[in-house]
Amino acid sequence: MDRSQARADGERRTDRRRLEDQRDPAEAWAEVDGRIVRSADGRRLERKFTALKAADKRCTISVTGGINRPPMERTRGTVKLYRQARELAAELGFVLEEAATGGGSDGNFTSALGIPTLDGMGAVGEGAHARHESIVLEHIAPRTALLASMLV
Repeated sequence: MDRSQARADGERRTDRRRLEDQRDPAEAWAEVDGRIVRSADGRRLERKFTALKAADKRCTISVTGGINRPPMERTRGTVKLYRQARELAAELGFVLEEAATGGGSDGNFTSALGIPTLDGMGAVGEGAHARHESIVLEHIAPRTALLASMLV
């Protein structure tokens, strides 16, 4: 092999390494948005994330952040408040169903403080958080009447 071939081979290897560097980023990150049902689930989930180890010894994993919103747990006080709302809705002529969505709202914070909390008492709609999100007009008057009756 003469010098020109050796140099050409060396340049190709260098170029190949540069391509590999471009394919393999020096760093990467991910953001996780998880929802928990019970506070105990959050502690368990955080332990699992902080225990993550890289499969490649040349890499490291750094986990920051944590649970930023407590779950809205179903408490006795909230069940009692829901039953009152359901009775008032029946007096107003409609059925108020109980539901849990796993979403997050400011109600998660009041619930975590032990304050009986009902969430989702506003307008009934479709397509939450989407371009086609809308309010079902026929539900506005009964829902407003329910909210007003709960304040009396």
